[in-house]
Amino acid sequence: MVKEIVKDPIFLGQKSRAATAEDLPIAQDLLDTLAAHRDGCVGMAANMIGQAVRIIVFDNAGTAMAMLNPEIVKASGLYETEEGCLSLEGVRKTKRYRSIKVQYQNENLQTRLKTFTGWTAQIIQHEIDHCNGILI
Repeated sequence: MVKEIVKDPIFLGQKSRAATAEDLPIAQDLLDTLAAHRDGCVGMAANMIGQAVRIIVFDNAGTAMAMLNPEIVKASGLYETEEGCLSLEGVRKTKRYRSIKVQYQNENLQTRLKTFTGWTAQIIQHEIDHCNGILI
């Protein structure tokens, strides 16, 4: 179900709790909401739809992907960039890594470890920041 985008910086600034099997419907709501905003959005975190839980979704080379409890376990290639966000006005400068290795659970709650680079890595870092209560 497509959900409304939360713009409250106090709510968005809170750390999200770990996701469990009971939170899987939130992943589908995120995927639906991302699809509804695909013209101006490439990733979302659950807190952006009012759920303070560690779930993110993002465009992975044309296919939407969900991650539960994502954690960056390795990063390299720090650079400065500018980003926008559906929950915030305008763009802001931030620092990201060109390559990240992420440990996460898929929608079957299986633990995975995968390396992402470039634009996809940047999107994932932005969404994991949301899970940690960090706004650009």
